[in-house]
Amino acid sequence: MRDQAESVYLIDASIYIFQSHFSPNIECVGNRGNDLSALYGFTQFLIQFIRRTKPRYIGVAHDGSLFTGFRHQLCESYKSNRELPDENLAIQLKGCLEISSLLGLPTFTSETYEADDIIGTISHNVRKEVKQTVLRILTKDKDLAQLLVTGDDCLWDYSANRRRYREDISTEFGVLPEYFPDYLGLVGDSVDCIKGVPGVGPVKAKVLLKEFDSLERIYENLDKVSELPISGAKSLSSKLKKNKELAFLSKRLATIICSVNDCGESFGIASLDTLEVKEIKQAEFGWFLSEYDFRENERKILERIISNITI
Repeated sequence: MRDQAESVYLIDASIYIFQSHFSPNIECVGNRGNDLSALYGFTQFLIQFIRRTKPRYIGVAHDGSLFTGFRHQLCESYKSNRELPDENLAIQLKGCLEISSLLGLPTFTSETYEADDIIGTISHNVRKEVKQTVLRILTKDKDLAQLLVTGDDCLWDYSANRRRYREDISTEFGVLPEYFPDYLGLVGDSVDCIKGVPGVGPVKAKVLLKEFDSLERIYENLDKVSELPISGAKSLSSKLKKNKELAFLSKRLATIICSVNDCGESFGIASLDTLEVKEIKQAEFGWFLSEYDFRENERKILERIISNITI
């Protein structure tokens, strides 16, 4: 195990791809009139991030399991509020996956697991290798809070330049980051169509977890729930009992998997060596821009910027 502290940057790619796709401030049209805003904006984001941060170790996690992942098999309503990308956006998503690698960034995707699980697995693996790994997780997704182990780890909303540490998560939600799946098992998550336990909101969930720590411990002590100093405590035990299966399903849906092994031949043993930033493939980058039909103006802007980047 290495003793020197290392910072590892992990990017939740979909957040920044869809942010670019829907942003009124990013507009890019190809030679044939095809929309390239998602691809153009994501490429700009990655380039800006490399120039600003100069990372040594990084992993870019892409969602390849939009409606085919194991969570959809567990629960048909999971993320049922999402729409499959149309043909144009599907092409751009493929391009975003390619561009990450061309920029020298170790890139991962899976047909079974989500980007969160890939990030979780990388986190788990590098912590075994490096005694004092510091995680910088670029995302807007609160679910990834459960991966914040040390006080220096953070969720970094790059666009808003907002960093949330363990203490911030505890203050905001009233639970320690490692119990975030238990919290979502109780309150649910409307963003991902995770139901939780009907009638249990954030206030009751905080009290329950403060008293019993985890969902498992709550159900081991249902007879004590009615004694808690919260409104509706007497009926809360029956609500929990009635919805036990739903509560544990919700927790499972919200729990990040840290043992993904289908993202590439060496991913199962991902180490700092596999996360080291490589040289930008400038010739292939230029070919890529032509292949995806970028207009000459945008092509020149991007090629000029990357020609001045040093790793």
